[in-house]
Amino acid sequence: MKSDAVYAPSDDIVARNIEGELIIVPLAAGVGDMEDELFTLNETGRAIWDELDGKKTITEIVQNLSVEYDGEEGEIEADVIGIAAELLKRRMIVAVT
Repeated sequence: MKSDAVYAPSDDIVARNIEGELIIVPLAAGVGDMEDELFTLNETGRAIWDELDGKKTITEIVQNLSVEYDGEEGEIEADVIGIAAELLKRRMIVAVT
């Protein structure tokens, strides 16, 4: 995953905040995980998800979250890349060109 890449939520999912968790529901076959149709994100994942708006690069997301949260930038970068990579693998986010 490149640090200058930009990602946005896929049109093939619906995301809803329910009782503090972000629930992502695939709308198309092949999106998400075959074993579990719902995908949930905790507070950290939700913060990253909110930044994946199709406008910001991975680097900008890391910088924004580093200002907002108390943590090492390297740890925040690893979290952002890890979650974004998993969401991309599950086709819940797409690259914006």
